[in-house]
Amino acid sequence: MTVTTRQGMSDAAVIEQSWQEPGVFAALYERHAPHISRYVARRLGDDLADDVTAETFYRAFEKRRHYDLDRPDARPWLYGIAANVMAQHHRKETRMLRAFARSGADPVAQTYGGQLEGADDRVTATGMHQSLAAALAGLSRAHREVLLLIAWADLSYEETARALDTSVGTVRSRLHRARKKIRAALGDANPMFVTGNGGGTDRERP
Repeated sequence: MTVTTRQGMSDAAVIEQSWQEPGVFAALYERHAPHISRYVARRLGDDLADDVTAETFYRAFEKRRHYDLDRPDARPWLYGIAANVMAQHHRKETRMLRAFARSGADPVAQTYGGQLEGADDRVTATGMHQSLAAALAGLSRAHREVLLLIAWADLSYEETARALDTSVGTVRSRLHRARKKIRAALGDANPMFVTGNGGGTDRERP
């Protein structure tokens, strides 16, 4: 089967075919790795992005026979695996956020420059304020995970629930608490815009 044909296949179809032809899984990597890598870099910095992305797809490849083929879009599954890999670096992420809150120097933005334009369009126009970094650093891992999967990975509530293997109700509850804490830290300002590009009905508008 040609690469062009695979590009027209759903993620689920690619994964299913990779059961018999492992090399086909590369199409899933080519399709989603750049987005996963940018998301990881935004959270952990450029130095860990490649390693975390590689580990994410290695685990995905190893688990591919357990994938639910009724789900044509593998993004929630992949982001869920990435979240588990990033959990090992939770303390580093918190240290990065606190360092940015103190200094105002965002190491990720300095590394990527204009490449991050559009990736963070759910944060205020002036970028990730120091006060927002401090607020994010103060969130629990569970609350931060939900908030950023929706705000930066552009997942819906349902997709976030699938990524984290939890219920939509739990996602809504965690998101509400995360927003409440951030608003309190920012003096009731709401810097997080969680409407998706597609305007999903289950996303709240600011």
